[in-house]
Amino acid sequence: MHELSLVASILDIIEDYAVREGFDRVKSLRLSCGKLSSVVPQCLQFAFEVQSKDTRAEGAVLRLDIQPVIIHCLNCGKDFEVEHFETLCPECGREEVLLAGGTEELQLIELDVD
Repeated sequence: MHELSLVASILDIIEDYAVREGFDRVKSLRLSCGKLSSVVPQCLQFAFEVQSKDTRAEGAVLRLDIQPVIIHCLNCGKDFEVEHFETLCPECGREEVLLAGGTEELQLIELDVD
C-alpha cells in the first residue's frame, strides 16, 4: 500500500509550509492524481486519517480529484479521454498515440488553513 508513503510525503510538505507561512492548523486539503497512478482513494483516505493524528492536519477534510486518462493521436492530432490506455486512436484507428494525461502521481493542489 504505497498510499502510506504518499501521505507521509504530503504531511511533510504541509509541515514545511506551516513553518514557512506560519499557520497552525489545516482545515482541508485538495489533492490531485492521474487515474493511472494506482492511488486507491479509500486507502489514501484511511492512511491520511491514521497518519495525520497529532499533526497540523488532524481532522482536516481530504478531497481527491482523479484526472482522466487522455491519449493524443500523432496522426489526426486529436485528444481523447479513455477509460484505460488505448494504443489505437478512436477517431482514425491508427496506432500512433501517446499518453497525454492521467499518469500524474499525487499532487497537493490546495490547502485551507487557520
